[in-house]
Amino acid sequence: MTRMLFVNLPVSDLTRAKAFYTALGFVNEPRFSDDTAACMVWSEAIFVMVLTHDKWKTFTTRPIPDAGSSEVMLCLSCDDRGAVDTLNTAAGANGGTPDINPAQDHGFMTSRAFADPDGHVWEVMWMDPAAMAGDTASGA
Repeated sequence: MTRMLFVNLPVSDLTRAKAFYTALGFVNEPRFSDDTAACMVWSEAIFVMVLTHDKWKTFTTRPIPDAGSSEVMLCLSCDDRGAVDTLNTAAGANGGTPDINPAQDHGFMTSRAFADPDGHVWEVMWMDPAAMAGDTASGA
């Protein structure tokens, strides 16, 4: 069985959220989308459900955090260093906030963080495949 990750995020404007995630390269899955929620697909195993506040409240009675708080930082891996920069730039150009944390470059790994229009924190990172495989010669 393939394991998948479904991230659920409350959003104040569903249309804006769909446009933002589409601009970053996510694809809307209309079979699991309606006027209260949208399934945005990053890969065959990673899905982001953006939910209106009313829809969100059907799942939990816990309060929706203020946009300035950090309840979690979600991290997506990229194919190369350039993709990290591209996603951070695209976030800023499409209603998000780029570079909400200092960029990090450790040689074998680089990352940048942005917030979506609702303040959800995303980190995008690239790690040298040799470092991921445990190759100590890579500098990891």
